[in-house]
Amino acid sequence: MLDRADAEGLGRDDAWYSGAEVTPPNLLSAAGVGPGLGGGGEMGGGPNMGRVRGTAPLSPVGDVLAGVLAGQQVGEEEIITLFSARGPEVAAVARVADGLRRQAVGDVVTWVSNRNINYTNVCTFKCRFCAFSKGPLSLNLRGDPYLLGVDEIQRRVAEAWEAGATEVCLQGGIHPSFDGDYYVDVCRAVKEAAPDIHVHGFTALEVTEGAKRLGEPLAAYLLRLVDAGLRSLPGTAAEILDDEVRAVLCADKVDTEEWLEAHRTAHAVGLRSNITIMFGTIERPEHWARHLLRTRALQAQTGGFTEFVPLPFVHMAAPIYLQGRSRRGPTFREVLLMHAVARITYGDLIPNVQASWVKVGAEGARQVLVAGANDLGGTLMDENISRAAGATHGQRMDEASFDSLVPPGRPLEQRTTLYGRVARV
Repeated sequence: MLDRADAEGLGRDDAWYSGAEVTPPNLLSAAGVGPGLGGGGEMGGGPNMGRVRGTAPLSPVGDVLAGVLAGQQVGEEEIITLFSARGPEVAAVARVADGLRRQAVGDVVTWVSNRNINYTNVCTFKCRFCAFSKGPLSLNLRGDPYLLGVDEIQRRVAEAWEAGATEVCLQGGIHPSFDGDYYVDVCRAVKEAAPDIHVHGFTALEVTEGAKRLGEPLAAYLLRLVDAGLRSLPGTAAEILDDEVRAVLCADKVDTEEWLEAHRTAHAVGLRSNITIMFGTIERPEHWARHLLRTRALQAQTGGFTEFVPLPFVHMAAPIYLQGRSRRGPTFREVLLMHAVARITYGDLIPNVQASWVKVGAEGARQVLVAGANDLGGTLMDENISRAAGATHGQRMDEASFDSLVPPGRPLEQRTTLYGRVARV
């Protein structure tokens, strides 16, 4: 039942799944999505002036979209309603989201040149969705345990810098031998190898655990990382920010409030970060809504989030899926709606919504870019985590590859981690 169900417990409406070489259904282009607001024709005419094009008269989805176009902010029930969109309503939600994207950031599609360095896959935590980490319960999964030396990390950083990367992204398992000084030492080593590269690293779990192992307040520990060269935190380790779900997926990990507090504290000491959501395992639309609302509330307090990054669950080698206890990731309809509903939910608070080409593939990224997304993420030299779970999409992109994904009339520009622009040489 789980294998064949979507997030609402209904039958899956397509054969697509995240990370696989399966072409997603074309849900948007036939419906003419992309004209945006301001003359794009979202609203129906005649006696149903409040109806959004593509929705039935007085339908719940149409009512919510009409409220959005009138400037209303969505709450939990409205978000859940938008996630229930099916058929032509999916295109209607995408159309409104795409218009909001144009208002917020214009038509430019951005990307960043970066390299992932996953310095170890050995981890003391027992996340049931993770096929990357190697612990007592996962040694039978693909790959051998490893821990990169500092010299190898520096070699990879220098190689990335020479190849034009402006960012290095550092993430890994929580190795039993690490204390918090390990992350400080890695930051210093990266800056020695490439002084001008942006260090984007360490999840809320990593920094929280590092501070605990040293017995330091989190704020003081983060300031030491800043002094060593850290400039922003990835939003991973969020999974679903609802403890009902976390109790099943990652019971020994940071809970919802600990994740939020880690980012609240990071913003307070001058670090920026992003928001991720991993969806398509056991959670339901109400959990998605709570995740969006909790992060929206924090952004309203701090303004420290740069982007929202939906990460569809890659199921193929994930322990929880192999045990028959989760879905096989989201449907493509749910992927499109996640990007679009996030754009609608965050409004002007978070201007950037990213399409993960590793998770959704080229055809999926093309559709997501007309459903509210404006960013294609990074070139991702050496992306290992999705591939460990079974993803088959490419390991590295370049500007020409990104350009092939961009809808007609949308310029492509290289950005920095914090959404400045990289000058062409």
